[in-house]
Order: sequence, then C-alpha cells, then structure tokens
Amino acid sequence: MADYVPAPGRNHLFVPGPVNIPESVMRAMNRNNEDHRSPAFPKLSKSVIDDVKRIFKSSKGTSFIFPTTGTGAWESALTNTLSPGDKIISFRLGQFSLLWIDQMQRLRFDVDVVDCEWGSGVDLDLLKAKLAADRSHNVKAVCVVHNETSTGVTNDIGGVRRVLDEVRHPALLLVDGVSSIGAIDFRMDDWKVDVALTGSQKALSLPTGLGIVCASPKALEAAKTSKSLRVFFDWADYIKFYAAGTYWPYTPSIQLLYGLRAALDLIFDEGLDNVIARHHRLGGATREAVKAWGLTIATKKDEWISDTVTAVVVPPHIDSANVVKLAWKKYNLSLGVGLNKVAGKVFRIGHLGSMNELQLLGALAGVEIVLVELGVNIKLGSGIAAAQAHLSKNTPLISSRI
Repeated sequence: MADYVPAPGRNHLFVPGPVNIPESVMRAMNRNNEDHRSPAFPKLSKSVIDDVKRIFKSSKGTSFIFPTTGTGAWESALTNTLSPGDKIISFRLGQFSLLWIDQMQRLRFDVDVVDCEWGSGVDLDLLKAKLAADRSHNVKAVCVVHNETSTGVTNDIGGVRRVLDEVRHPALLLVDGVSSIGAIDFRMDDWKVDVALTGSQKALSLPTGLGIVCASPKALEAAKTSKSLRVFFDWADYIKFYAAGTYWPYTPSIQLLYGLRAALDLIFDEGLDNVIARHHRLGGATREAVKAWGLTIATKKDEWISDTVTAVVVPPHIDSANVVKLAWKKYNLSLGVGLNKVAGKVFRIGHLGSMNELQLLGALAGVEIVLVELGVNIKLGSGIAAAQAHLSKNTPLISSRI
C-alpha cells in the first residue's frame, strides 16, 4: 500500500482524464441531498440542460444528461438511433475507437470496421469511396471518435461531413467527443453532427459520473423508428419529463449537476473560444518540449495532432510504463500509460480541462527529469525552455485582469 500514502504537496494530475477539479466546482458540489421533485430544482435542471448545448456549439440540438460515463453515452447514441442489424462504418485507430466498435458489435449492429495504423486518423478518401459505392444507402451511420486519447489523434469531423454531403449520403453522423468537446473546436450544428457525446471528467473538469449527449432533430426522428432495446438510456423518457417540467425520469446526480452549473459558468466566463485557444497553446508547448528532447509523438501527421493529449514515443530501450511509474513514485506526477498496441511504447501527457501555463511547465519539468533518470539522452532544461518560449510568445493577458 506504500504507493497510496499521501505525498507532500499536491498530486500533479496530467492524465488525459479524469482531470483537475477547480475549487469553485468542488465548493458547488459540497452540499447535502435535496428533493429533485421540489418546485425549486427544475430551475437548475433546465439551466444545465439548456446551457450544456453551448459547448457543443449547438442551438438546434436536444441535450440529455445521464448519470453514467462516456461508455453509457456511447450506448445511448447507438440504441436510440439505430436498429439491430443496421450497417455502420467506423474507424478503429486506437483503444477507444476499438472499445466503441466492440460495443457496436455486441449490440448486434453490422459494423464495417476500417482498421487504421495507430497514430493515424480517418482516411477521408476511403470513407468517400465506401459511401459512394453504397448506392442503396444500406449504411445507416458513420461513427467517429473525434479525439483518440490513446494515440493523441484528432479527426477531421468537418471533413467527414463534407464527404457525406459530396456523395449525398443520408447516413447519420455519430461522434465521440469525450476528450474534445469543450477543449477542441467542435461545431455540431455547422458540421451537421447528428449525435455528439462527452463525459464530465474531461474538459468540463468534473468528477466522473455524467454522460452528456446532444442529438440533432434528424437523430430525434431516427429515434422514433429505432428498434434497439433501451430503458435507462431512452431519450423518449427524458423528453416526456422535459415536457412535464420535472426533467428527470429517475433520481439525477444532484451534486454533480450543481458542479456542472459551476463548470459551465467557468467556461463561459473565460469564453469557449478562449478555452479552445488555451488548449491549443498548451498542446503546442508540450509538442515543442517533446521536439527539444529529441523524441517524437505517436501522431503520424500534423493534421491529426491533439490539443488535449500528447502521446510521447520513448526510445526502444525504455519501457514507457517505467516513465509513468517513476513519475508517480518519486515526483507525485500522474501521467497516462500506453494502451493496448502502444503499451510500453508511449506515455501520455494530458493537457486538458482546468489548467494553466505554469501548471503545465511543472509537469513538463517532472517528465524531463524522469526521462533523464531513466537514461534518455536529454539536456536538463531543454524541453522546459522550448515550452517557455512557446508560451511566452503565445499567451495573452488574462482577459478579466486587463
């Protein structure tokens, strides 16, 4: 149990979720239970159900907040819009796209799985060829993970929409935005995404426990004829309670909803576009540090780089699990391990959620010293200097303090 003895200072949490929780969010959740059927609670409920759509950049969608994780949100997206046997095209390019595809198959959908090299993104030309060949429109949905956290790959969802429109294919577009929405530019309405989903423990900087889904009018129409079995995740039940003004078909996660209200307020106070720019800045600084160390990232092309997680490739003589282990044991720094095909080959630096420039520099300093101690030929200070230069050039004044 020695690993779990509290260490001096604060843990430096730099996994790509769960992430740091702001003090104001923790204070908002620090409350007793209350009657969710009281006349007062619907005001909070309506405010978060309405306002959470803003992080999806949607005014047309309908949002659903489930007491679940992103995995539950996946299931909600699939079972409300599709019927068993429906054909789906999906790209398997990392651990989380793999898991979503596994769920699709276990739910008895007919999945055309496109296997990609881990570290690459969606092949839009291949997708176009498949959709163009589907003249009878047997494909009912295209399912894409926007940001694959196992490899640090962000897919071009706008490009996927362009492909669908160019071949005039009516398939639904379902997107996992668990580690992107609220941190990386996502335009649900502009890209005509039919279902998008995220989890509370990522960009929203909440504890795990809320799966948040936003559905387009087209998706709501599809739900009327979907034959998939669903109970807990049935949108129709939620819509009935929306109409009644009580909002919840079962007991909601009361404290998490107060936390969500506080988290949304923080994002809106900073400005969503400013939040996205901050993540881009932190991602750029991390990549500059990796470059200065003489290392590479798992992402194969610049067009796919992620602004919420960087998967760093270690030299062949290093087991990346040892980087994560030593960082935790010696410096109270939590990093992400390599998963599945990239286990032992990469470690992941999460730069996601409620985080600023100096927090990131502290984490990069910890990574740098751990790599040196494990025998990687790095000059101490090189990565930090590169990150500092990037941040000094690109960081604006805090808008509320001008």
